[in-house]
Amino acid sequence: MILEITPHGANPAEQIRDRISGLITTGALARGDRLPSVRQLATDLEVAPGTVAKAYRALESDGLIVSRAGAGTRVSEDASSVSPAVARAARRLASTGRQDGLDLEEAVRVLRAMW
Repeated sequence: MILEITPHGANPAEQIRDRISGLITTGALARGDRLPSVRQLATDLEVAPGTVAKAYRALESDGLIVSRAGAGTRVSEDASSVSPAVARAARRLASTGRQDGLDLEEAVRVLRAMW
């Protein structure tokens, strides 16, 4: 799993949550896939373990992951993903929106208007 934390935008815990949520939603992480331990991901991203733990707690609260002692943290069997076509369209919208200088809220507003 490749994640990057940027100095811009949301705080690191929110960035981790958003990125992992996106990987699950687009199917890049499938049901039952194991996530890195809190300590391992914190080391990889050069953040405090508490930051990763906070993101994992939020993802668990969202029903996207399940943490069990001894079994690690895995993508929930109840987590749903979108079709590849929807994921491709979302990537195009995100890419075009960034090129045109839209922020996330503006892109969501456009999508809602088209819905």
